[in-house]
Amino acid sequence: MRRYLRVLFVCTLLVFCSLLYIFNQLVSSLERADHRERAPRTRAADTGLSERAQDDRSAPRDPLELAVVACGSRLEETLVMLKSAVLFSQRRLRFHIFAEDDLHAGFRQELESWPQRFRSKFSYSVYPISFPSDNAREWKRLFKPCASQRLFLPVDSVLYVDTDVLFLRPLEDVWSFLSRFNSSQVAAMAPEHEEPRIGWYNRFARHPYYGKTGVNSGVMLMNMTRIRDKHFKNDLAAVDLKWADLLMPLLHKYKLNITWGDQDLLNIIFHHNPESLLLIECHWNYRPDHCIYGSNCISAEQNGVYILHGNRGVYHDDKQPAFRAVYDAIKQFPLDEDPVRGLLLPLEEKLKSDHTYCGRSRLVFTRRLRESVTELQKDQDRSRRAEV
Repeated sequence: MRRYLRVLFVCTLLVFCSLLYIFNQLVSSLERADHRERAPRTRAADTGLSERAQDDRSAPRDPLELAVVACGSRLEETLVMLKSAVLFSQRRLRFHIFAEDDLHAGFRQELESWPQRFRSKFSYSVYPISFPSDNAREWKRLFKPCASQRLFLPVDSVLYVDTDVLFLRPLEDVWSFLSRFNSSQVAAMAPEHEEPRIGWYNRFARHPYYGKTGVNSGVMLMNMTRIRDKHFKNDLAAVDLKWADLLMPLLHKYKLNITWGDQDLLNIIFHHNPESLLLIECHWNYRPDHCIYGSNCISAEQNGVYILHGNRGVYHDDKQPAFRAVYDAIKQFPLDEDPVRGLLLPLEEKLKSDHTYCGRSRLVFTRRLRESVTELQKDQDRSRRAEV
C-alpha cells in the first residue's frame, strides 16, 4: 500500500511539474508576441511628432496661422519673433498681427523689406485692436495694454504667441499638436511652473487655476471655432455657458482677485473644464522660471528648447544674458547670410561667458537651434544652386 502511495505521489509530482513547464512556456510565448506587437507602436509614439512634423512640412496644405498682439513699444520685439518663425519653418505661414494704429505702418514697411526668398514664405494681415463694444475699455485695461485681445481672435485654428517669444524649431512642430486634439480639447498650453515649490498659482492665487501649478498663455494653440461653439462648465451659473457669455461675468466675479489678467481667466475656465485642454511640455514654452533658480524643465534638458519665451523683459536687460543672447543673435542676423557663421557660432560663443543658472544650462538653448540652422543652411544652398 505504501509503495502504491509513493508511486502515486511521484506520478502526481511529475504531472504537476509538466503542467508548470507548459504554463511557463505559454506565458513566455505570449509575452514575446506582445512585445513584438507593442514595439512598433512604442517607436511610433517616440518618433511620431517628428514624423508628423515632416509630413506637415512636405505636404501642400493651407498655411499655418500665427497670431500676435502688439501695443506700445513692442514693434521691434514682434518683428524678431516673426523673423524667427519665417527663418526655420518650411510650411507657408500667415501672420495675424493685432496692433495699435500707430504701429501698422512700421510692420508693413519692415515685412515688405525682407528678401524675396523669405517674403514669399508668408502672407500677413494687420488688424486694429478690437474688443466687444459693450466692454471695450475694461478689456483693454486688463493686465497689459491689449493683451486680452487674444481672447477674441476672429480666426479658426491658430497659434497665439506673446511678442517676447522666439521659435528655435519650425512652427509646424508645435502646430502638429492640433492633430492630437481629441473631440473635447480646444487648446494646448504648457504649465506655468514645473516645480511647485516656486510656483506662483499654487502659492499665491486667490482664484481657481488649472492643475497643480496653472498654465501659461504666452504660447497657446487654439481651435477658436471649437472655443466659440463649446459650452463651458463654470462657477457662475447652473448651466454651461458659451465663450461669449462667459468671459465678462467671469471677469466681474474675479477682477479683484486676478493678477495676470486674461491668463488668470483662462486658468479659471480650464480649472472647471480640464478635459478641454491638452497640456504640452515646458520645452514648448521655456521661460526664465525654468532655469533662474536652477534647471527644472526636464523635457528641455532631454530635448532642447523648441520655443523660447523671454518674459520678465529679459531680452532687454542683463538679468538673464542667455535669453538676451538668443534674442540678439536672431535680431542681428542678416537674412540670406550663412546661418551657421552668422547666427549659431556667435551665439554659442556668447553663451560661454554666461555663468548664471540659466547660462549653465546653455546647451538647452542651442541643441534644437543647431538642427534648425543646419536645415536652413541646406535650404539656402539648394536655393542658390537652383538660381545658377
